[in-house]
Amino acid sequence: MLIRHPSNPLITPAQVRSSRPDFEVVGTFNAGVTRFGDETLMLVRVAERPAIRGDGIILCPLVDDTGEIIVKRIARDDPDFETSDPRIVRGRRNHETYLTSISHLRVARSKDGVQFTVGAVPWLVPETNVESFGVEDGRITCIGDRYYINYSAVSEHGIATSLVSTSDFVSFVRHGVIFPPSNRDVTLFPQQIDGLYVAYHRPMPGELGKYSIWMATSPDMVHWGGHRLVLQAGSDRWEAGRVGGGAPPLWTSRGWLSIYHAADRDNVYCLGAFLTPHDQPDRIIARSDTPIFKPEADYELNGFFGNVVFSCGALIDGDMLRLYYGAADDSMALAEAPLSAFLDSLTKVQSTHGAPPLRRFGIRY
Repeated sequence: MLIRHPSNPLITPAQVRSSRPDFEVVGTFNAGVTRFGDETLMLVRVAERPAIRGDGIILCPLVDDTGEIIVKRIARDDPDFETSDPRIVRGRRNHETYLTSISHLRVARSKDGVQFTVGAVPWLVPETNVESFGVEDGRITCIGDRYYINYSAVSEHGIATSLVSTSDFVSFVRHGVIFPPSNRDVTLFPQQIDGLYVAYHRPMPGELGKYSIWMATSPDMVHWGGHRLVLQAGSDRWEAGRVGGGAPPLWTSRGWLSIYHAADRDNVYCLGAFLTPHDQPDRIIARSDTPIFKPEADYELNGFFGNVVFSCGALIDGDMLRLYYGAADDSMALAEAPLSAFLDSLTKVQSTHGAPPLRRFGIRY
């Protein structure tokens, strides 16, 4: 159903200048997307690492207490660390964990939604002690005349979700952590529902539970409650590992359309979709039985972390669904489908989830 754009990949690391001369860009992916004036605007996650590599040494960049980026050196054969994953180094005997790259968000602009110009400097960089390992996977939601960007704030404390807002994509206001560790893949609805802001989020349980999508409501975008399960990771192979939010929900005449990601137990990432009523965003009324999109192209199978398609943003252009996605934790790409045919492809379900509409649910703050 979704057709890859012939210009793919749209943005690659080779097109982006590093933020400092001793670093190299290793990933330009998982971008939030919105319309801003007559442009399509992305906030691209730019992952960087030290350009000089030592033989047998893994270099892990992080922000110290002064706000400066320092580099920790770990021997690849150090018995105290697990070093097989190219993205992360984990301590075997302690709780030390480090990333092999550090990410910031950078603005990219396009007149046609295909040919993008990426800004020369970062837009949002890690600053606080809950961002010391980087800021990742920004998602943009326009509410009224303001754009809200939620993102993963990564540090030794875990993965939290933080929020900033802007009206011009030049300056911004920090609103702080809105979901504490470990929680990510937050998607904000673009309008209030019965006077409340609504979000999907994905808690990351420890010994018990699955990585599933939950819903929460808020009176002010900062304080969240009323949590309810929406979509649970399943036993089916393609969803057996986890599910989590993708693009912020899109309003359609048939209900709210959500594109989500799912991973199997081998960390192959695909995309799925579900539909909910406008006034009951926790009740799924139609969904995809199989992946709507899975890694098949070379740039999706091979990259910094292969076998991955992952979306943080989608747009509806007339009757065309434009899905922007990260490929192999490396580059940005685009796939498109006629919206009406795409919605027709979803299977109607009789969901046991879902409370009454929010105005009758009795939520009080």
